[in-house]
Amino acid sequence: MIPIILAGGSGTRLWPLSREQSPKQFLPLVGNRSLFQRTLDRVAKISDSSPIVVCNEEQRFIAAEQLRQLGTQATILLEPAGRNTAPAIALAAFQALKTDEEETVLLALPADHLIEDVAAFQEAVAVLEPAVRNGKFGTLGIVPTEPATGYGYIEANTEIFGLFTVEQFVEKPDAGKAQRYLSENAEQRSEHGSKKWYWNSGMFMVRADRYLEELKRYQPEMYAACEAAMASTEKDYDFVRVDEAAFVCCPNDSVDYALMEPLTAHSSDTQVFVAPLDAGWSDVGSWSALWDIADKCEDGNSVLHAGKGDTEMILKDTRNSLISTSDRLVSTLGVDDLVIVDTKDALLVAHRDKVQDVKHIVAQIREQGGDQHEFHREVYRPWGHYDAIHRGEQYQVKHI
Repeated sequence: MIPIILAGGSGTRLWPLSREQSPKQFLPLVGNRSLFQRTLDRVAKISDSSPIVVCNEEQRFIAAEQLRQLGTQATILLEPAGRNTAPAIALAAFQALKTDEEETVLLALPADHLIEDVAAFQEAVAVLEPAVRNGKFGTLGIVPTEPATGYGYIEANTEIFGLFTVEQFVEKPDAGKAQRYLSENAEQRSEHGSKKWYWNSGMFMVRADRYLEELKRYQPEMYAACEAAMASTEKDYDFVRVDEAAFVCCPNDSVDYALMEPLTAHSSDTQVFVAPLDAGWSDVGSWSALWDIADKCEDGNSVLHAGKGDTEMILKDTRNSLISTSDRLVSTLGVDDLVIVDTKDALLVAHRDKVQDVKHIVAQIREQGGDQHEFHREVYRPWGHYDAIHRGEQYQVKHI
């Protein structure tokens, strides 16, 4: 089994800490290791194969450095342009087939998820693997804990050896539908001891040959572009560069839309199975989600030190807030339910109920021609990093 780590996302919902050039998967948001490194740790417990990491050109050095810190060997595939998860997995499948058997199993995982119960994750993967080796497509479905509207849902049907056949993939629902799904779960559990609806985690397992076979059937243009892009790869030190001219012509689509939905809607026999996963999962998709999973003091406050050391904070009469700082004192007085994120070049102050709208701030920065959505002052290079202390004059402090 070859782990495929999808690390090309931009993570703008955690701006200003997460930026396009240094997104959330490479940040130590929970503990001392980044979400990317925690994902690598998880897969090391279930596979001896070196992972394939898919990321973009701008993130290549930080990905390589974090792999080096773990002492992990990996193939780093560089996407010349972002084209979503379906093409990313296709590139990895073609890469895997260059050196491994046709029936090699791929475990494709987003690099920015948190899973607290690693043993439960391992067990779900083990339950799913036999069906995948027999040519089926597999996914891990998260047991819902609330009527969330920010996730897609999976409708499960017949149980077979601890797995469930997938009836359909459902778009992100409104609040009414989400509540109905949880009510149906409660009814199903009381009658049959199982659930009907799961959150779509974006974690998939499939044989490399089967993935490409079905991609060619349902998305021939995408298949052709990825095949051409991988036909003339170039090795560049730790990185594998795919053909840019071929790949930029590739359609942009997620694996859910490109393959999973057609497989469940058009195939005459069951092709997709879901393994339930109840393991303290989070996609860390917003500041409020991070506050939910973070350690808190007795007043409900969570403190994140994003700098090189433990920067001092003074919190007075402050409750249920998340505060992040990099290199200076932050103090609060008489506030509740806030998110305060202080970086070297940007400050966010938001109510926890409004953090889903951070994307609108990022969009406005982009429209106004700013670059705070894209760059931190610190930029990673092969030799270390530099701090662009004044962008307009190109002054840099370089740490070798």
